[in-house]
Amino acid sequence: MINISDHGVTTDGRLVTTIIQSSINELANHGGGRLIIPCGQYLTGAIELKSNVELHLSAGAVLTFSDDFADFPVVDSRWEGVTRQVYQPCIYARNAENISITGLGKLEGNGSKWWHIFREQREQLKYPRPEFLGFDNCRRIVLRDFEIANSPSWTVCPVNSENITIDNISIKNPADSPNTDGIDPESSRNIRIMNCQIDVGDDCIAIKSGTEDDPNRIPCENITITNCTLLHGHGGVVLGSEMSGGIKNVVISNCVFKETDRGIRIKSRRGRGGVIEGVLVNNIIIDTTICPFVLNLYYFCGPKGKETYVSDKKAYPVDERTPEFKQIHFSNILAKNVSAAAGYIYGLPESVVSNIEFSNIEIEMAGANAIAEKPAMMAGIKAMTNQGFYLMNADDVTFDHVQIKNHEGRAFNIQDATQVQMINGTTKIESVAD
Repeated sequence: MINISDHGVTTDGRLVTTIIQSSINELANHGGGRLIIPCGQYLTGAIELKSNVELHLSAGAVLTFSDDFADFPVVDSRWEGVTRQVYQPCIYARNAENISITGLGKLEGNGSKWWHIFREQREQLKYPRPEFLGFDNCRRIVLRDFEIANSPSWTVCPVNSENITIDNISIKNPADSPNTDGIDPESSRNIRIMNCQIDVGDDCIAIKSGTEDDPNRIPCENITITNCTLLHGHGGVVLGSEMSGGIKNVVISNCVFKETDRGIRIKSRRGRGGVIEGVLVNNIIIDTTICPFVLNLYYFCGPKGKETYVSDKKAYPVDERTPEFKQIHFSNILAKNVSAAAGYIYGLPESVVSNIEFSNIEIEMAGANAIAEKPAMMAGIKAMTNQGFYLMNADDVTFDHVQIKNHEGRAFNIQDATQVQMINGTTKIESVAD
């Protein structure tokens, strides 16, 4: 056990990077141990965790990270689904095992300068902004009890890692901070996210598995998300659009989404390939949102997203570039104050979404308080208010005890869909389009 105060660390604003890093190295060289950050405020540059080392933030400890580019070395990591050089994450680990960050202290990302440069002077960024916590090819990671604020970009990012526990952490990034996702597991497996509060400037939780431009097609799989409160993000829990390695076996339960732009959002496009399958969503409250359920295979953001190949509504040959959504089940969900649409599901004509079930769902539209919004991000869609479900290019879809209140026009707008079942809904079957 090492306490950095025993190494002459002060709280006078001078960088303590060297002392923290040398302490981590010392513990690792002796088989591992705990590095204690005591109560107080400390300034550091990027640091690297090593195997068998726990970074413990005591109650009242604030570890603030520099906003000087020089304090962030350049490393090879995955960024937006492709391996490339990036600024090292504030706390980084590579090829490590049995690592943890614990305690009731705070990690302060000091991100405002990074956000300003990204918005106004992006040419000054030679490499992508640093993530806050980045783990590449690691196993047995524990993150517990601490607070994170003002990340320079994405906040918690395990890549090709496994056996990850994220428990009772709080993430707070301003609503207007660019691309400050909360937790983004990518091509990783056996992940448990629980008891967290996430309030960020982009997706609260986003599950990814790389893009078509990365030859390493590694799935993201075996993920549970439970007992979390997700606030103000672009999406509550998002799967994709980087999904070329596939995403499977995801359970989302007992969560509250409050003022997220969209609730459960599953997105991809032609060119990505991969399959999203085996997703169970249960016991969720979604309060104030544009659209609570989005399954979109025409998502246009990112490189090549504006190409005709992506937006064309005619069928294309199925090949390795064709993405697929299947086996996705929603149950026991209350969504209220919904502005645009009760749900928006749009598959590809050559790759329809299939085996989708909605069971015991209550959706209450915002009515007179609705603001016109586009429920999904795809070419040709119009802003709308208080609309029902939209279902296009789908097969084997069940609506069982689904209620939609205060909607305008048809409750269900269905096109080019087969085997659609309506069971015990409060809206008459005549509301379904042929």
